[in-house]
Amino acid sequence: MRVGAFILAAQFPGQGQGEALHRAVRSAQLSEEAGLDAVWLAEHHFVPYGVCPSAVTLAALLLGRTRRIGVGTAVSVLPTAHPVALGEQAALLHLVSGGRFTLGVGRGGPWVDLEVFGTGLRAYERDFPESLDLLLRWLREPRVGADGERFTFREVPVVPRPDEALPDAALTDEALTDEALADEALADEARGGGPPVIVACTSPGTVRLAAERGLPMMLGMHCGDDEKAEAVGLWRESALAAGRSPEEVAAVAEEHVSAGVVQIADARPVAAETLVKAMPGWLRQGLDAHVTVDGRPRRMRDPLAYAELLCGLHPVGPPRLCADRLAATAERTGIRRFALLVEGSGELAATEENVRRLGAEVLPLLH
Repeated sequence: MRVGAFILAAQFPGQGQGEALHRAVRSAQLSEEAGLDAVWLAEHHFVPYGVCPSAVTLAALLLGRTRRIGVGTAVSVLPTAHPVALGEQAALLHLVSGGRFTLGVGRGGPWVDLEVFGTGLRAYERDFPESLDLLLRWLREPRVGADGERFTFREVPVVPRPDEALPDAALTDEALTDEALADEALADEARGGGPPVIVACTSPGTVRLAAERGLPMMLGMHCGDDEKAEAVGLWRESALAAGRSPEEVAAVAEEHVSAGVVQIADARPVAAETLVKAMPGWLRQGLDAHVTVDGRPRRMRDPLAYAELLCGLHPVGPPRLCADRLAATAERTGIRRFALLVEGSGELAATEENVRRLGAEVLPLLH
């Protein structure tokens, strides 16, 4: 089981944006010290829900400040980016980090971002498959051209090539078992030797899209185990129907990621109270700030009810309870990678303690 930190750079009420970013960077550095598998960085525009507007930029900083831990985007919003530009950045980070970078991409939402960046609502509603396919071609082929509905350009060379040899790649890690090495090799072959790509899936259509392309999923923290198990089942069925071999399907499925929340305390009521006190204010101001590009009505979650839901779904409480909750999710869904929001308290010191306890007291129970 691989456990990582999910970092939103959330701006809680009364905090400055610099304070939120400082906490995000500090949390990532402590995640490596604590022995976590990865840090996953969210991307948002124009809202205090998360004040990191470029997950790949923050990933570059953290890859330079760490030595072992994986760094991934969760996610880079593809409808507001050019796939080639994002592919170039991903290839660069993959190569200079020795293979520690993972590119997570998603559809995002019908937000005003689409207007500001000039891509329009169609990029969100219709063009995501074309953008994803162009991105994957850029990461897998030596030369790429496009003749699609959204992107049309002459063939150009891919520079830098993301499939260059990596002298410090993770596949040389002596800590990996032979079975893990074999799974990594199959997954690496499926993606053509470039950086891993993972897709945020919030609908059956996106699940099928990821499966047909042999890409693992990231499933959101608002989903329970049953819903995630259904998504995994649909993904496997769709991947096999698309002609993927059972061996490839099994190897790629090991890379699915379940997003969640973690808050560790000696008693569950204390951990839950920490989140229920802090998160509703952040959720209220963060979610309220989202503006739709076309004025469509939005149905908002009740912030307090949502915080309580997250406490019930995820590892919140003493270390043994947290470990058991993660193990139960893994058994029910088959997902063995986790990206856990560590900053739910909204405070730097409490977040640091949360990360330390996750590494020192929960991880050993999982191993």
